[in-house]
Amino acid sequence: MGNTWGRAFRVTTWGESHGAAIGAVVDGCPPRLPLSEADIQPDLDRRAPGQSTLVTQRKESDTVKIMSGVFDGVTLGTPISLVIPNEDMRPGDYREVQEKYRPSHADYTYDAKYGVRDWRGGGRTSARETAGRVAAGAIARKLLATRWNVVVVAWVSKVGTLVADCDPERVTRDEVDLTPIRCPDLAVAERMIAAVEAARKDGDSLGGAVTCAVRGCPPGWGEPVFDRLEADLAKAVLSLPASKGFEIGSGFAGTDLRGSEHNDEFYMDADRVRTRTNRSGGTQGGITNGETIYFRVAFKPTATIMREQRTVSRDYEDTTITGRGRHDPCVLPRAVSMVEAMTTLVLADHALRHAAISGG
Repeated sequence: MGNTWGRAFRVTTWGESHGAAIGAVVDGCPPRLPLSEADIQPDLDRRAPGQSTLVTQRKESDTVKIMSGVFDGVTLGTPISLVIPNEDMRPGDYREVQEKYRPSHADYTYDAKYGVRDWRGGGRTSARETAGRVAAGAIARKLLATRWNVVVVAWVSKVGTLVADCDPERVTRDEVDLTPIRCPDLAVAERMIAAVEAARKDGDSLGGAVTCAVRGCPPGWGEPVFDRLEADLAKAVLSLPASKGFEIGSGFAGTDLRGSEHNDEFYMDADRVRTRTNRSGGTQGGITNGETIYFRVAFKPTATIMREQRTVSRDYEDTTITGRGRHDPCVLPRAVSMVEAMTTLVLADHALRHAAISGG
């Protein structure tokens, strides 16, 4: 239960952090889409551990293999199975976790729900699971770009109290990847990097926010009431490890304005309906209006820190625990590709659902 996303474009991820492999099965991808491992690997490389001192030093190549659903370089319309071997497992780093619950992790809640858990690196609750999402999201990304010319780009916009000022209409992926923190505001990026390094050396961690922009969506994608596009985007990104908040368009800041200040007035641009402002964030009534979709996702500080903390054992006795192993002092640089992946999965699903009723 809870391992599958989507209706028309469906993705199921599988595998644990220190198991033999992780992966995903994509069902509903249309036939005749050109696809190879080379289309998927770049997104996985951006999510992979060991890229810099700002992230976990676990050494994984995250090399993806397409096992089904592609023949002669194009999709068949049948399920696409993706496999990513785990190469650098160190379950011994987690022996203490076998008997003690880590603060702010899912150790206790998984025990409460199932009565059993894979304590090796958190098992399925680990961010390692997101590699399957990113691989599947790369397929959705290519479908969106090929059929609808939709571009999805995310970046780190906040680390701790440091905030970057970037225009959602102009940020490019190349600009995002100029620094290991993945913030296109280079001056702020330097300060973010220094802050993460300081937290790492102190055995601590930092949180922040990722902003995502979607450009090129035609009007009409999304559904009314329960399946509003922004509702699905919120659920998708809040399913990511360490995510704690979502706001689209003006978000919470919009509550400071009056309706006369906040409303997006319409005007005609040639034969296209446009809005003079975009405080709605590209959706109205849960359906795209043709403007750029932009939203922000909040991520908490990494739960595993290299300090002694108070906790409880599986025998329900008070004790302490100290973080060990290889962990991100800040999840944000790798979360960029995860947010993009979940966004592409939502959009591909809604695009195909819209095409089914519109014929386009």
